[in-house]
Amino acid sequence: MPEVICLRPLEDFANAGVVPPRALSIRAMAPESRELAEAMRSAEALVMPAVGPALATELFAGSAIRLVQVTGAGVDRVDGAGLARLGIAVAGVPGSSALAVAEYVVATAVALLRFLPGSTAAIRAGDYENVRDRMIRCGLSQLAGLTVGVVGYGIIGQATARQCAALGANVILCDPAIDREDGVELGELLATADIVTLHVPLQDGTRGMIGAAEIGLMKPDAILVNAARGGIVDEAALAEALEAGQIGGAVVDVYSREPPAPENPLLNVNAAGARRLILTPHIAGVTRQAWASLFAEAWDNVSRVLLQGEPARNVTNGAAG
Repeated sequence: MPEVICLRPLEDFANAGVVPPRALSIRAMAPESRELAEAMRSAEALVMPAVGPALATELFAGSAIRLVQVTGAGVDRVDGAGLARLGIAVAGVPGSSALAVAEYVVATAVALLRFLPGSTAAIRAGDYENVRDRMIRCGLSQLAGLTVGVVGYGIIGQATARQCAALGANVILCDPAIDREDGVELGELLATADIVTLHVPLQDGTRGMIGAAEIGLMKPDAILVNAARGGIVDEAALAEALEAGQIGGAVVDVYSREPPAPENPLLNVNAAGARRLILTPHIAGVTRQAWASLFAEAWDNVSRVLLQGEPARNVTNGAAG
């Protein structure tokens, strides 16, 4: 019976109504377990969540692992190129959470457009008239008629564009993979969009792609949404822009280090910046429906390789496994 190591709690699958294949011998372990390296000597696949500490390539040397299956779209917890040299395939699940992320982008952007953060606390404190007057004077807006700039036009970017367009927004795109006539350069998108939403993977070419200079191109009332990966946005530059009122607001679901350290600039913005900032703990793609779909697809891929002898789907590092 093929052995599989799973670095996420098995109850996650049960809670989503997904039953891992019974023909596999599955051992749940914590990534920091001292027994992990030894267990990998006989296990043929490693199943892991997209979020968590990086796993060193050296851990896989001498192992029997043929497939690293990530239960999510992001595969940056491992060095894909390094594992490819060891003949280990790395696979993700690129589309199952697309609608969940798209809904998150719309919901949080609209929350900032309506200045919703903070209103509950103000009303509970008896400040109803003042907070209502302040919200109206700030210029409440709806999504229809605004321009949404989608950076990265993969499956999630496409779903986000469709959701925004369905609500009446004008959508512009930036992605080197699309035709020139269908997209714009990043600088033009930043200068034009009322809402900028990021949907690119964390790679050498995208690390730090939104820094002080790029934020400086944005409209003073524009909103930046990062539900992609931490490290794409310069957190210090974003915090400074929020404090200075340089942009209208920001939504951050991902961080350069997770969980973010207490000294993270986004956790220490002043009161003015905090009113225009929504922070969430990397849950943009987490819904019951999305998890059920991606868990099922992940285990199907493991079965495909270990039980059916077929090549893995959605391999990101070019290895056959």
